[in-house]
This record gives sequence, C-alpha cells and structure tokens, in this order.
Amino acid sequence: MSNNRLYHKVAQAIINMMASGSFLAGTKLPSERALSEKFGVSRVVIREALISLESLGEIEIRAGSGIYVCEDSQAKGTIPTNVTPFELTQTRLLFEPECAALAATRITDDQLNELRRTIDKMAISPGNSSEGEEADKDFHFRIAKATGNVANVFFLEKLWRMRTEIEAVKKVYRAVCVEDPTHRVQEHTLILDALIARDPLAARLAMRGHFERLFEALLDASERQAIEEAIQRSSAYREQYLSMAAIAA
Repeated sequence: MSNNRLYHKVAQAIINMMASGSFLAGTKLPSERALSEKFGVSRVVIREALISLESLGEIEIRAGSGIYVCEDSQAKGTIPTNVTPFELTQTRLLFEPECAALAATRITDDQLNELRRTIDKMAISPGNSSEGEEADKDFHFRIAKATGNVANVFFLEKLWRMRTEIEAVKKVYRAVCVEDPTHRVQEHTLILDALIARDPLAARLAMRGHFERLFEALLDASERQAIEEAIQRSSAYREQYLSMAAIAA
C-alpha cells in the first residue's frame, strides 16, 4: 500500500481516537516514534498524517513541546449541509484551476508519477466504484499538495467533505459518474499533460474545462432526476385515484 493511502488511514484512525475520547481536546499526543510503533508504520507516514491533521485544524504541532489535540477540533470539522451541487462545483471551479496553475510551477517528477498512477486506477475502475472515487480524490488532493500550501489542502478537504457527506450533492455526483465515466479519465489526463509540461496556463485551462464539463453533466443529471421524480409522483397519484375510483364503483 502506498504511503499516501497509509497516511490517510493513520490520520483517520487518530481522528477516530479523538472522537472516542482516547485523545482528549487539549491533551498531548504520543511522540512520532510512539505513534509509529502503535500503528506499525514508518515515521515518515506518521509525519504525513500529522501534517494532514494539522492542516485540518485537528491538532497543533508546537516546536520543542509536542503535538496537541486542538480544543475546538470538533467545531472545525463541521460543514454546511444546505450547499447545492452547483454551488459546490462553482466554488471548485474558482479554486482548483488556480491550484493546478500553482502546482505546475512546483510539482516534482515523483508527484507526477503518482498522478499518473491515479489516472491508471480511474481507467480500470467503474465510474461509481469506491476505487474510482478514491483515485479521483487522490488526483485532486495530490495537486493541492503539490502547491506546497497546506491551506489549499485544508480548503479542498472541506470541499470534498461537502461532495461526499451532503446527500443531495452525493446523489447528483453519483449519477454523473455512472452515466459518464469516460470523461473523467480524458479530462484528468489533459490536466496531467499540462502539469508535465510545467505550463501554468494550460493547467489552469485544463482544470477549468474539467469543471465546466462537470457543470453541464450536473445539469443533465439533475434534469433527469427531476423528470423521474415527477413521473413517480404522477404514477403514485394515478394509482391512488384508480384505487379510490374502484372503491366508489
């Protein structure tokens, strides 16, 4: 398993331990060495997990003192629940193309190779599979990480939580992935090509094109769902009416 997948799992395990009361707000976490032994992973993986948790506001790393659970880590974990699929996609359209442009000036060869592997996973995974979703997420997070700015990773984490935790958003995005999975590989490949060329403008335009196409797909999916729901309501009304008419007869 890659270090990227490992550090995500370790970070989530630490969050779960915070939620269960094993690591209370304001208390000091065990050292990197102790955490490495506890989870059976390298200190490099632990360090990546801690950086991720710090960017999310869950912990505070104090130089010369240690690692502490933030007092308000739970409050920082909340997200709005009334965001629509179009509002979320609009925000991502404003934010992620600029991340791609910045990443194009800083990305390393190793990071490019990891991006290429995520696209390979997308290509062999069904549109709405957990593997395809994970590869899609990894791709976008690796670009945010390549900017070298933890605030970008933090902000993208919040946006991705809206994508996966708000039911109305999940429903429409899932429909898009099922109906039109091939575009995902093509569009992410164009973004990767621009990053390989270290071309900020091309990276920005490729990422923008990805979200503009997603907007159109979301509109189509929403229209289909609205029609299907209207048909279901009409069928229910018709059945109810016919039942009443049969009783009256």
